[in-house]
Amino acid sequence: MGYGRITGWGKYTPERVLTNDDLGRIVDTSDEWIVARTGIRERRIASDDETTSTMAVEASRRALERAGLEPGELDLIILSTLTPDMIIPPCANLVKDALGAKRAACFDVFAGCSGFIYSLVTAYQFISTGAYRNILVVGSDVMSRQVNWKDRSTCVLFGDGAGAVVVQGSDVPTGPFGFTLGSDGSGADLLYVPGVYGRPQDNPDGHHYISMNGREIFRFAVTSMAEATRRVVSDVGLEMSDIELFITHQANERIIQAVARSLGIPRERVFMNIERYGNTSAASVPMALSDAIDQGMVRENDHIAIAAFGSGLSWGAMVFQWNKGK
Repeated sequence: MGYGRITGWGKYTPERVLTNDDLGRIVDTSDEWIVARTGIRERRIASDDETTSTMAVEASRRALERAGLEPGELDLIILSTLTPDMIIPPCANLVKDALGAKRAACFDVFAGCSGFIYSLVTAYQFISTGAYRNILVVGSDVMSRQVNWKDRSTCVLFGDGAGAVVVQGSDVPTGPFGFTLGSDGSGADLLYVPGVYGRPQDNPDGHHYISMNGREIFRFAVTSMAEATRRVVSDVGLEMSDIELFITHQANERIIQAVARSLGIPRERVFMNIERYGNTSAASVPMALSDAIDQGMVRENDHIAIAAFGSGLSWGAMVFQWNKGK
């Protein structure tokens, strides 16, 4: 049986910054209104020549460099996204080719903003069976291309970016590890984008913009992430006080604060970077993890809990012990 550990991490964000004041020139909103309701002050917007795959490649190169791993050594690439460059082929194939990861298998995971946790859990399963030793897990999204810029209830929330980690196998136990995943299709209509292959009567104007019931999603987010985190921490035999760092999907500062209060996790153990990036969907958790590590908030043997929610409706939580040594 193999044990997985994260040995590399990296993120990429486009150069263009869209501030709340910039948005105030597009729709009826203001910096004060946005910050009070979301905690977001700015977000990054992809340039015309940037895509989900190009951002994923940049984040992946940084993660591979930190891991000291060549692309040709990868066994598998798992890419989570809601905004693939094309319907076919899978976006992971484009990333594989650009990296030169010639022997890697690859596939996309389409699980909303929970997608990175679904992907990371999948990577750990491949490693635990001994099937693979070197896996690249990426979350990347250009949410700005799913946003209706005339709808202030959604356009203020989202930004573009990518995050990646390298998970490698080891024969040395790595400490507590556990996860829980879930979904509820009955809430699909609370957060969705009409599909190009859907029924024409379901999307009469032909626009493929994100639609969200903000009030219901807020309730679902707080409940699902708190319950999932509570369950997985208990399952691995830990107490909430044992969690040195808690990282959630960066969707809304008020959601993150409500989840932390429900779990009794103090503010200093909760990481947030939503102020600078907004909601980057599948990229949200790996970007936050990368920032937390780079800012010195993760120490050897720390217990880290991550949680996310998203369309589906979906949710997931994971607990692992940080141990970068091989």
